[in-house]
Amino acid sequence: MKHLKREEGGLSQRDIDALVRAEHTDPFAVLGPHPDGAGGQFVRAYLPNALSVQVLERDDQGLLAEMQQSVPGLFVAHLNEQQGYVLKVQWAGGEQITEDPYSFAPLLGDMDLYLFGEGNHRDLSSSMGAQPLQVEGVDGVRFSVWAPNARRVSVVGDFNNWDGRRHPMRLRHDSGVWELFVPRLKAGEAYKYEVLGRDGILPLKADPLARATELPPSTASKVAGPLAHDWQDERWMQARGERQTITAPLSIYELHAGSWQCERDDSGDVARFYNWRELAERLVPYVQQLGFTHIELMPIMEHPFGGSWGYQPLSLFAPTARYGSAEDFAAFIDACHQADIGVILDWVPAHFPTDSHGLARFDGTALYEYENPLEGFHQDWDTLIYNLGRTEVHGFMLASALHWIKHFHIDGLRVDAVASMLYRDYSRKAGEWVPNRHGGRENLEAIDFLRHLNDVVAIEAPGALVIAEESTAWPGVSQPTQQGGLGFAYKWNMGWMHDTLHYIQNDPIHRTHHHHEMSFGLLYAYSEHFILPISHDEVVHGKHSLIDKMPGDRWQKFANLRAYLTFMWAHPGKKLLFMGCEFGQWREWNHDSELDWYLLKYPEHLGVQRLVGDLNRLYREERALHEQDCQPQGFQWLIGDDAHNSVYAWLRWSASGEPLLVVANFTPVPREGYRIGVPFGERWTEVLNSDAQDYAGSNFGNLGEVVSEAVPSHGQPLSLRLNLPPLGVLILRPR
Repeated sequence: MKHLKREEGGLSQRDIDALVRAEHTDPFAVLGPHPDGAGGQFVRAYLPNALSVQVLERDDQGLLAEMQQSVPGLFVAHLNEQQGYVLKVQWAGGEQITEDPYSFAPLLGDMDLYLFGEGNHRDLSSSMGAQPLQVEGVDGVRFSVWAPNARRVSVVGDFNNWDGRRHPMRLRHDSGVWELFVPRLKAGEAYKYEVLGRDGILPLKADPLARATELPPSTASKVAGPLAHDWQDERWMQARGERQTITAPLSIYELHAGSWQCERDDSGDVARFYNWRELAERLVPYVQQLGFTHIELMPIMEHPFGGSWGYQPLSLFAPTARYGSAEDFAAFIDACHQADIGVILDWVPAHFPTDSHGLARFDGTALYEYENPLEGFHQDWDTLIYNLGRTEVHGFMLASALHWIKHFHIDGLRVDAVASMLYRDYSRKAGEWVPNRHGGRENLEAIDFLRHLNDVVAIEAPGALVIAEESTAWPGVSQPTQQGGLGFAYKWNMGWMHDTLHYIQNDPIHRTHHHHEMSFGLLYAYSEHFILPISHDEVVHGKHSLIDKMPGDRWQKFANLRAYLTFMWAHPGKKLLFMGCEFGQWREWNHDSELDWYLLKYPEHLGVQRLVGDLNRLYREERALHEQDCQPQGFQWLIGDDAHNSVYAWLRWSASGEPLLVVANFTPVPREGYRIGVPFGERWTEVLNSDAQDYAGSNFGNLGEVVSEAVPSHGQPLSLRLNLPPLGVLILRPR
């Protein structure tokens, strides 16, 4: 026991007490191998509840020393020479042979830590968090987590019986990052971090950089290996830039992955969600049939509460376990791409939930959020606001965006709640917010972040889209950052949506008094690059489904819906439609059940679905409908002031001067011989009539073609006498 007494002299009582209380701030200073100054080494291991521990030769596992237990759990041995070794630990439940985690040198590279601290590490998910790797020929997992104000951080899981005393981590002081290599762990292990803050132990924390998680309501992170998917979408990726230019058609089908279709039990209740691969088999052909160019998924990042629809995520690098693995998700995206369908993800950098296992006061301090609740707490959503002025948080969010775009081949991100990011007084009364350094209401840190995000995405993933859900009149949302804009590819046109939905919900007899609501959007249609959104927000919380917003009897409701959708597709701006609207679902959307697919047995619902498919095909084929969506020369009013008849007429122009004539009649009155001026063309073909029999309409129209007359009208040299269907929209092309 002579060498053991020497060792006890090498550890102060303070060190021993700190280990026992799990408060030691530098476990590598006392655990693992340490030179004895005479060519040998001491080996120390703190393994509470171990029955015995032996030190074995690393290669042939011959016995080197029996470790002595000086205090319960603290095992010590002395070796006459410095050499590699493994530990053989006897537990009540069995035997474990493993390398000593405290025998490994620091592993995180200085450049990784520097870029992280600078807020410009663009591939954090491949360097921090839980990374399976091989060190000195030993397979294991390197854990790393940012917690600069913690007194001690341990990684815990089934592998150590969730005991925070077993695997305390090493602090890399300059960066505030803690790291530890745990040998012989593999992908699939559940884990969390136990953090000792200034005021004591915090609730166990999930890994902010986890790439996999347990299935909610469980909340642990899971070790994930590199994404094991063999991508087959090279053709799509090479052509993506051209497909997603401002002059290309963009028609987006927005959906919630869990409630689009589900597996039902015998009683008709939801039995389970489909896996991503199963969903691809059903969804991809459907989207192809309807002709949408893209799908947009409501947030699929892991989120604890399903009722948040994903808009309160806590794992910004992990696809939710509700629908399968990361490989399953990659296979889904690949299937979309091979079918020429782009994939856009909703992404939430504005706020995060307060769940105790999440980012809130992660190391006992306001780390990811603002300390001051006047800056850091969202009253509307009971969530916390990211402090994007902190470089590490700025870089964390930037890396999350790039993670999906680069590792999962995502074609675009739709950034949620941008307005709440831009304004410090968003949804706050006087005295409830903190001005910026200039005394203004703009959130300068968030503005810098959004500009940086858009600039970096343009460099790292040319052709990928970043889209803003922004509901105010903030100037230059989709203008380049070099010109003082925010740099987004598109902005949702919320004003158009509110105005036109308000108009269409009025009984036709009152529409004459609201005529400007359908035309007002053209006053600012080219101030931004716009997407016209009929999103999930418009069909929940008592707002009624899209068809149920429509006035009149059953026939009029369907006619109104068809006319509104045709108006939308013929209006300048890219398109977005939420699932269920394409066939006129009566119920509001419910995330706990699937869409009412049985409605497609009825001709009116099937007619709306056929119309949407035809609108998408026409929109894609006719350059006049998409090529100059964001250019004023692509649109020309013919009739914008016939409020008495609730009629609108305009021309859409392609860049090469090919027109389409659009005429809308928003009353239930058929109008015969309605004269409309046209610039040229002896004959005009009716390429779409929203009142056609195929769509379950009354089939009132022009028998497919109209001959022009040499009668000037509406400033044009020729004119057409058209039969306008009731609550219908016509689209015509010159022969």
